[in-house]
Amino acid sequence: MSAIRFIAMTTTLARHYQAGGADANGQKPEVQISDGDGVPCRHCLQNVKAGDKYLVLSHRPFPAPQPYAETGPIFLHADHCERYEETATMPVMFGESSDYILRGYSCQDRIVYGTGGVIKTSDIPDRAAELLKRDDVAYVHMRSARNNCFQCRIDLE
Repeated sequence: MSAIRFIAMTTTLARHYQAGGADANGQKPEVQISDGDGVPCRHCLQNVKAGDKYLVLSHRPFPAPQPYAETGPIFLHADHCERYEETATMPVMFGESSDYILRGYSCQDRIVYGTGGVIKTSDIPDRAAELLKRDDVAYVHMRSARNNCFQCRIDLE
């Protein structure tokens, strides 16, 4: 199996949002208080603890707008948090769901048709590595199987 790595949102982008910078829709992120249930931060790849502030914002995990550049809601700690280290170890918070969507993208940031599917959480590393072996797949996105929200990017090491 090829070695993969789970990649969180960059610290530069997280700090932009945490400072009140405009999201993908040009809006200021909304501030909420976590109830501790299902609020995954896309920067540290940990859940926001109950009572802590978090941001709700529109995120486009692509370098530029284009027809395949999906935009959707994500959560982020309102206060600074440490970025998840790029590693082959799946973040613990992903174990809270039984499955996720994996989808391959080309080096032109376009969906590679036929790569998307709902994958059992325990099978994610193997399926991501399988997709990344393809010549037409540059990277993989992991998304919520229930709401299609972006979780993280997966690349080869």
